[in-house]
Amino acid sequence: MKFISWNVNGIRACVKKGFLDFFHHVDADFFCLQEIKMQEGQLELDLPGYQQYWNYAERKGYSGTAIFTKHTPLKVHYGLGEDFHDDEGRVITLEYEQFYLITMYTPNAKRDLSRLSYRMEWEQEVNAYIEKLQEQKPVILCGDLNVAREGIDVKNDRANIGNAGFTEEERGKLEELINHGFIDSYRYFYPTDDESFTWWSYMAKVRERNIGWRIDYFLLHERLVPQLKDAVIYAHIYGSDHCPVGIELKEGSE
Repeated sequence: MKFISWNVNGIRACVKKGFLDFFHHVDADFFCLQEIKMQEGQLELDLPGYQQYWNYAERKGYSGTAIFTKHTPLKVHYGLGEDFHDDEGRVITLEYEQFYLITMYTPNAKRDLSRLSYRMEWEQEVNAYIEKLQEQKPVILCGDLNVAREGIDVKNDRANIGNAGFTEEERGKLEELINHGFIDSYRYFYPTDDESFTWWSYMAKVRERNIGWRIDYFLLHERLVPQLKDAVIYAHIYGSDHCPVGIELKEGSE
C-alpha cells in the first residue's frame, strides 16, 4: 500500500504545474495534501476510484488539508478534538481497521517567532490527541510539520539554529512525539543522508543548489515497522516549494 504526502502550496496553482501527472503516475492508495489554500467549490478534481476528504480554512486562500483515498474509512474526523478550536483546516484523521491515518499542516512559528507560543499550544494538543488514538490502534502521521528534526535535515544548520522551524522548542516537541512510540520513516532507512530535503525557498537558484530543509514527514507507530517497505522523497517533482514524500507498507496492513 502506497502513501503520499505533499504540501502543494495552493492546490489550484499546483494543478496547473503538473499535479495530476504525478498523482496518476504514483497511483497511491492514500494521497494526503497540506496548504491547499482554497474553499469549497473553487476546484473540482475528477479522480476516479478515489474518495475525497477536504478540510478548508475559514480564511480564504490559506492553509487547509485534504486526503484522497481508494479505501473507505470507518470514520473521518476533522481537527484535533472538541476542546481545541481549529479554524485553519490543519488536520484530517481517517480511521481504518488496523490504523489511523492523519494528515497535518503544523502552524509556522513565523520568522519573528511571533506565533511560537501558539505553536507550542498546538503541539501540546497534537501530542495529547495522538496519544489518545495510539491507545486504540497504531497511528500514521504525515504532513508538513514545519520543523527540521536534526542538523542533517537543514543544509545550513548552524546558521539556522533558533530560527523558525529549528528552535529548541519546536524540535523538542517533535522528539517528544517520536518518543511516544513513533519512528521517522525516512531516517529509519537513511539515517545519515544529509542531502535529502523536502522544502526549498523560492529565492533564485536555491532549489537548484539543493539548499533545503526536511520538514515533511511520515511518522508511524513502531508496531507498523514490520510492514514498512520503503520511504521516499520525490525531490525531482516540482509544482510547489515542497516536494512529495511517501512510504509503502506491505499489503494486509489495512
